[in-house]
Parts: sequence; structure tokens; C-alpha cells
Amino acid sequence: MVRRAAFGHGGRIQAVRGELSWAGTLAAGASGGPRISEPRSRGVTRRCRVAIVLAVDVGGTRTRTALVDTERIRHPLLLRQQPTADIASLTTYLDEMCKTAAVWPRALAVAVAGPVFGGRSVQVNVNWSVDAEELRTALGIASVRVLNDLEAAAHALAELEPKDYVELQPSGLPIEGNRAIIAAGTGLGEAGLYWDGSAHQPFATEGGHASFSPTDELEEQLLRWLRRRFEHVSWERVVSGPGLARIFEFLAEGEGKTNVLHDRLASAEDPGDPPAWIAEQAERGDPLCRAALRLFCRLYGSEAGNLALKLMATGGVYVAGTVAVKNLETLREGAFLEGFRNKGRMRPLLEAIPVRVVLFEELVLLGAARCAAKLLVP
Repeated sequence: MVRRAAFGHGGRIQAVRGELSWAGTLAAGASGGPRISEPRSRGVTRRCRVAIVLAVDVGGTRTRTALVDTERIRHPLLLRQQPTADIASLTTYLDEMCKTAAVWPRALAVAVAGPVFGGRSVQVNVNWSVDAEELRTALGIASVRVLNDLEAAAHALAELEPKDYVELQPSGLPIEGNRAIIAAGTGLGEAGLYWDGSAHQPFATEGGHASFSPTDELEEQLLRWLRRRFEHVSWERVVSGPGLARIFEFLAEGEGKTNVLHDRLASAEDPGDPPAWIAEQAERGDPLCRAALRLFCRLYGSEAGNLALKLMATGGVYVAGTVAVKNLETLREGAFLEGFRNKGRMRPLLEAIPVRVVLFEELVLLGAARCAAKLLVP
């Protein structure tokens, strides 16, 4: 099934789930991919006539891969998508992909949902880790980097165009400064971009796993409800796709309703995606779903404001991820900015920081491609 044409809008490359599809602008070889020289031997980096790199986004739900010409970062030569649960070994998966495409990249960057130490990931939402040295040895690619997914997304901000985001709050500051990026999806990712006076330098955080902190009585009740279910209640427990479902259940129980989400999903057309169902029903006017989505957006804004203060993100806060894109109109209604600005004496500062919702869907993959291309720069 065709999913997207390319990283950017109006791209030409087909992305087929579980399959490979070429539509690049380079001259095609017998295999259908770009012409490459014959590999010298197994375990030695193959050298292409053009600089092709491999970008990988390992998410909790799906893994996306792209072969990219470094001269056209936003227009990948090939895209592939696979459910992460179906991948037993990332090394084997990438090896088979490159063999099928008859192309071997000169550099590889893998973005993962979790912290990275010494080139090795500590996975949070998947059952296997990613090791740069293992990939380098097994695939014969000399330049390999493993990085946090939100750090990769932060790298991609430099590639964005005005059409790729919408303003929730315009800038009230005349100076450049640090930036922050936050993205709710399967989990909650956060990263920063330090302004060194001439450029932004991305860095990873694990702020989504910091302790959830309520700001009013309703949120206090939510925290107590969550504590009965989790040993540690992090921001990710509430500001994520699964978090929206938890908020709905909490509010339903407050009205004396139990198992309401399960019962309603049983009669839904697509029972496999509770957050999407809640958002859809909220749009149709369901009072409970609307209340859940509004509280979710306020909490999302609250944590985005926390991140802005901690990083002094005067250069802007970028809200990314599928949850934000799918619920853009609700974010615009005011609950998000209400939570974002509600910081007591720091409210004037938060009111001046620009807030942008990123519409670009493959931000992490684009950032990984940019990182891979940088590995080839002397």
C-alpha cells in the first residue's frame, strides 16, 4: 500500500509497506536502482558514483528507512516501512534491504526512541537494541551513527520551509536563541538545540520520562489515579497516544462509568487505535471525548512550557509528532497555549516565545538523513 511520495510535499518517490520502489532521478542500472560500482568484497564499504546514505527511524510502532542522495536530502530515492514488531534483527533487515535495492550506502544514521550511550541504544519501546559498531562491522559501512530520535528531529529543523509548520504563537523576541522540540506519539520525546552564536547544535534529552507534575485539583486527581496503575508516573504516561486513552478512562470513571472505552471501541469501525477514535469522536461533539482531548492538549502545553523554561528556548518551541498534526485544530483552540503560558511569574516570557506545530510527517527520518550526510563531510 502506497503511504507517502517523499519526505517533502509533492515528492516523486513511492513508499510501499514491506516493499521497495524506485522512482529517483538518477540513471538506473540493471537492478532498477542508481548505478554503482561493483563491491570490492564483503565487509568493505561499497562506493557509489553518487553519495548515497541510509537513514533509519526506529519507532515504537513502525520502522522507516530511506536511501538518500546527499544532494537531494528532502527527496529520497527509496522509502520503506515495516512494523517494528516484525523486525527480529535490524542488521539483517538493513542488509536485505540494500541487497534488494542493489545499492550500498556510504553512511548510515539510525534514530531510536531511547537514550544512546557510546553508539549503543538503550531501547524503551522495542525489544532489541541498536549498536553502531555492530552495524559498521556487519554491513561494511564505514560511517555509522546511532542517535536519539528527537535529536534527529532537531537536526531536521534546519531543512524545514515555512509551509512545513504553522504558528501557534508568534515570536515576541527580537533575538535568536536556543530552541526546543517536543513530540508526542507512541511515547513523548524531547530535545534541545543550543544556539552557539552562529548555528543551532541539537542535543538529546529524556525529559519525557521526568515525573508528571499537576497544576490544579483535576490534575492532582489524575496523578492519584495513575499512581494506582504505575510505579512511576512520567509525563509520557499522560502526553502520548496511550496517555490520551488513559485521560479518557480517568474522566469516564469520574462520571461513574467503567470499561466505557472498551465498550465503545467494540462497536467502532477501527477498534485498534483508541487515541484516534477519541479524537474522531471529539470532533463529532462527544462531550467526554472533547473533555479528554482538551485536558490532554493543556497538559501537552504545560510540559512544552516546562521544556521551554529549562532550555530558555527563546528561539522557539517546535511541537512535532503525529498526535499534534492529527489534532491541530484542538491545539489552536487555546488549551495548549493555556497550559504553555501558565507559569506564574514567567508568564510574560512564555507569551513571547514562538510556538510552531510541525506538519512535516517524516521529521525524524529527514533528520537521520541529514546526520548521515554530515558523516561524509571531512
